[in-house]
Amino acid sequence: MTHASSRISALRSVALTVPDLAKAEYFFTTIWHLAVVARADKALYFRATGADHHVLALHEAPGAACIRHVTLRARSVAALHEVAQAAVQAGGQVVQPVGEVTEPGGGVAVTVADADGRIFQLVHGDAQHADAAPVIDRPLRLAHTVLNAHDVPATQHFLEAVLDFSLSDRTRIMAFMRCNSDHHSIALGDTDNDALNHIAFLMPDLESVMRGGGRLRDAGYGIEWGPGRHGPGDNAFNYFVGPFDVVVEYTAEVQQIDDSYLAHQPSDWTWPPGRVDQWGISQPPSARLKEAQRAVVFVPINR
Repeated sequence: MTHASSRISALRSVALTVPDLAKAEYFFTTIWHLAVVARADKALYFRATGADHHVLALHEAPGAACIRHVTLRARSVAALHEVAQAAVQAGGQVVQPVGEVTEPGGGVAVTVADADGRIFQLVHGDAQHADAAPVIDRPLRLAHTVLNAHDVPATQHFLEAVLDFSLSDRTRIMAFMRCNSDHHSIALGDTDNDALNHIAFLMPDLESVMRGGGRLRDAGYGIEWGPGRHGPGDNAFNYFVGPFDVVVEYTAEVQQIDDSYLAHQPSDWTWPPGRVDQWGISQPPSARLKEAQRAVVFVPINR
């Protein structure tokens, strides 16, 4: 049986390094429709229209784009200490101990990593926006992030033991993990590497997902997978490869579940031949998308 996490209330943001902040800012504001909420030394913070202070942080660094960490909102300060202890017990490590956050958004945080170098920041008491409201064609918040895993069972165990996530559904190629009523906030893709697969942004409605596809195409970023509707999560989708091979998704209508939901297994999620989504209209993911879904790896942990 699935359950909401006792330690984590939501996915808040993802932090990346990129080699060209100006190019990234243009994409994520003018084209992707986020707004810059804070600037720091060689760093930008972008908000959506929801309450989260920021949903994306970009730090300028040479070379290929990398993922710095996934930020989750903790339910309490006590949960931060519980996660720190549980991470070590599960074979991971504490990267930054519990302490005040010095970057925009503030709060108190702990940063931990699993044995394969996936880095999670847990924050509590961070700033939130009072003017949160849905806006057509603009993201509300993050819906989920998908992380590749060369050993899905081990990574799933870390999320369960440390973050108190639970399995919503398991397909042949992905494990969907839940911390609240969203069907999944993190999913693990069965691959032979441990890169960032993609970041999904929740749009206010299906129309915004579809118009977003047209807007991105007009700007030279074609739809690399979609439009379609997934099985697990029941969400509509369009996928794109943004600057520096960062894969981003517009999604809407994510399934809401509670503790009565029973996890399905791969045999429950099969499509008729030639289909890759519920509607049966989407082409398979492009070769470019598949390549980009392996390109953005976690930054090395300073040991």
